[in-house]
Amino acid sequence: MTDQTDPLDSLDDEVAAAAFRRLVRHLRHRHDAQNIELMGLAGFCRNCLADWIRDAGYDGEKAQARELIHGMPMDEWKATKQQPATQEQIEAMEKSLTKNRADLR
Repeated sequence: MTDQTDPLDSLDDEVAAAAFRRLVRHLRHRHDAQNIELMGLAGFCRNCLADWIRDAGYDGEKAQARELIHGMPMDEWKATKQQPATQEQIEAMEKSLTKNRADLR
């Protein structure tokens, strides 16, 4: 939950949008940073960003939002960039998601 006095809320939307675009382009470039690894470490991934832009008002369907974030259709991403997840990665992701749920209360 966002604190009502969070200084982030005073950040100019244009600046925030530029930073967001830079983050997305960075993730497009760093496809070696797998979504499951991002989930395990930070509790979010490219797919989360796609969900978040839809939550923020993006009119596109889920597949369109994911294509926007990934820079290609999801099927192409999976076929060319996504590596099979290891059991260790899955466990780290599940542990991380538990932290997300605790923080959202």
